[in-house]
Amino acid sequence: MADYVIVTDSSCDLPANLAEELGLVVLPLSFRLGGTEYLNYLDGREMPIKEFYARIRTGEPCTTSAVNTEAYRSAMEPLLEEGKDILDIAFSSGLSATYNSAKIACGELSEKHPERRVYAVDTLAASLGQGLLVWLAAQKKRAGESIGEVRGWLEENKLHLCHWFTVDDLGHLRRGGRISGATALLGTMLNIKPVLHVDNEGRLIPMGKVRGRRASLDALADHMERTALDPSGQTVFISHGDCRGDADYLAAQIKRRMGVENFVIGNVGPVIGAHSGPGTMALFFLGTER
Repeated sequence: MADYVIVTDSSCDLPANLAEELGLVVLPLSFRLGGTEYLNYLDGREMPIKEFYARIRTGEPCTTSAVNTEAYRSAMEPLLEEGKDILDIAFSSGLSATYNSAKIACGELSEKHPERRVYAVDTLAASLGQGLLVWLAAQKKRAGESIGEVRGWLEENKLHLCHWFTVDDLGHLRRGGRISGATALLGTMLNIKPVLHVDNEGRLIPMGKVRGRRASLDALADHMERTALDPSGQTVFISHGDCRGDADYLAAQIKRRMGVENFVIGNVGPVIGAHSGPGTMALFFLGTER
């Protein structure tokens, strides 16, 4: 069985040390802030995450860009020339053109290197939801499963990867076109917090609203309690937009209510955070359905 490498992109939001430990190749998306473009490396080498959130809190506009096909070709071809196969696990096609770039590059490289297997999987996932699928794939690779087996498992199970989000600042959803200006204004006045999820097409969809920050965090745990598969046997992923205290609160609620012991907690990176804003909280787990 040929050795293979798991490739992903920085929208997975995995902690940099964990990505390194798993032996991942991670391609950075980019973001533009203050007229300067930065690559979104997981270790924040071009802009620390605290600086990023400090700047967007002032209202500084930020735009983001996908990984392009040439970047995929440049990263993948040396691996193929070393005799390794490639499994790319990409950011949702419902939110970014990154997967499309990966698919094109994989097709071209498969033709050029017909002896190698080069696959791209559309996770239909974002942030640490994508990261959780990558982490699970890496565990299967470590257990000796082949590239075909891991690819098949991802395709069969990715729609069981549940994403539940809430945001603290409705202005970022308004600017991204997720809610109207009037809804954002009224919601801010009434302290309304939306609860959103990523649907089966990989898009971010509003699912409800509650009054108050603490209630919105509890709502995330409620959704997990209703749909999680064997919650106490899972490693649950939580990402946050520079609000670690709220992430710890959510983890404590999940531990108390469902007996979960294992968590990975990380930052919502700049590519997602540019659209969701500071104070974003997101919960990821395996469930009966999204």
